[in-house]
Amino acid sequence: MPSRRVGAARLALFAVFAAACGAPAPAPAPAPRVKPPNVVVFLVDDMGTQETSVPFQAKASELNRVYRTPAMERLAAQGVKFPQAYASAVCSPTRVSLLTGMNVARHGVTNWTLRQNVSPDNAHPTLLPPDWRVNGMTVPSRPHARAVAATPLPALLRDAGYRTIHVGKAHFGAIGTPGADPTTLGFDVNVAGHAAGAPGSYLGTRNYSSTGRKDDAVWDVPGLGKYHGTDVNLTEALTREAIAELERAARDGAPFFLHLSHYAIHSPWEDDARFRAKYDEIGMTPFQATLASMIEGMDHSLGDVLDALDRLDLAQDTVVLFLSDNGSPSQCPRNLPLRGHKLTPYEGGVRVPMLARWPGVAAAGGVVAQPVVVEDVFATVLDVAGVDWNGRVVQQVDGVSFAPALRGEGAAAGASARPLVWHYPHHYSGQPPWSAIRVGDHKLVHHHADGRLELFDVVADVGEKNDLSRREPARVRALADQLGALLRERGAVMPTKKDGSGSVPFADEVAAVAGGAVAK
Repeated sequence: MPSRRVGAARLALFAVFAAACGAPAPAPAPAPRVKPPNVVVFLVDDMGTQETSVPFQAKASELNRVYRTPAMERLAAQGVKFPQAYASAVCSPTRVSLLTGMNVARHGVTNWTLRQNVSPDNAHPTLLPPDWRVNGMTVPSRPHARAVAATPLPALLRDAGYRTIHVGKAHFGAIGTPGADPTTLGFDVNVAGHAAGAPGSYLGTRNYSSTGRKDDAVWDVPGLGKYHGTDVNLTEALTREAIAELERAARDGAPFFLHLSHYAIHSPWEDDARFRAKYDEIGMTPFQATLASMIEGMDHSLGDVLDALDRLDLAQDTVVLFLSDNGSPSQCPRNLPLRGHKLTPYEGGVRVPMLARWPGVAAAGGVVAQPVVVEDVFATVLDVAGVDWNGRVVQQVDGVSFAPALRGEGAAAGASARPLVWHYPHHYSGQPPWSAIRVGDHKLVHHHADGRLELFDVVADVGEKNDLSRREPARVRALADQLGALLRERGAVMPTKKDGSGSVPFADEVAAVAGGAVAK
């Protein structure tokens, strides 16, 4: 059989001869269909921007010098870094935004979910929580009370020929609702995903179960029975399962979407024994050493996945996106220079580490300076996959693709003026309710309980040490007006007052004054 090159030459000569003789040339063979790129979304739980050896600011922080994440360093060197990436301040809202492209104020899953119709809110002295979508998300074909129905990202990818794989933490819907099962949301494969947002244990010797340590087995991780009774850490078990799915996809030649969503580094904080000793040796406290071992275990998983892509000859055809679902919890070392922690409206609560690798497209070692937010992942993955979702989703999508920035085409038109909105109308773990908006370099925070409005320049003052609200009342008013209008347009719900006087006013209905706020 002649080679392709010889065959093409013969075809060209025949075409010339045929044209000279007046005979029609043979029609060219149709171009082979280009296989769309594979996509891996590597989602970490409760990881702050400083809990890595990759600096997400100009100068390495103290924590950057302590933690060891060589796989993240590798991904940053081979891909691009997002120093201004954002998520919600708590887990379920981020996860629903990622799957739907909806901003948290629009989808209404504004706090973490677990039990049907039961909000985790703590009692507040003056406020009651709103009637939010406590049951999480579902799909249009299976409507459920107090759940948002949307067309999920994996369903769109599956319809486009992708094998869709979920491994790890799901936390999309309450127990017994459609959204509690990732396969309802368009995943072909679900490994270990269910309603709970934390594992009973990370230890195989405890069967990844809370039995004996908590009074509720709802936290027990399902589907990993083959590792029970072993010394395999949960992070490693999930990694092995994810790689097995990659191997299966490689054998079948199917494009795949892998959503590897680790329970790590969420509590319970338990040693990853593979990495603990080195942190004891440098004099860390027991808790800090445990946390560092969990971070390195998560990073080792990332390295194993990257190695598997290389071994299976898939790396050049696979886009890898790494991010966290919110900032680091209050129990962990502060992620300085950022202020705040998980649940708070400050950068330490909502700014997250994010990296992306797109071989042959995104410049190695690059930086995407534009602010991006978790709902953008929806539009970006579909853009990368070449899937046109317009007219095929029931929800209004707020996210915008940042694939053009990965391609080196620069920020999208209007990106600098694009408003980013957060909404947390809850009182939980000591954090009162709030909403916030960022436009350009400035962020306005609206505290629901007392109406305070804070203004920060989060570029010049990333630590949010200087409240500019009294110095720049015109900017406060402009941002408050924009925040109030956007929350209303998106159907956001506010807490109600215990005194019976109605809902908390939106930001544009209060005006900042010294020591608090008064009605407009």
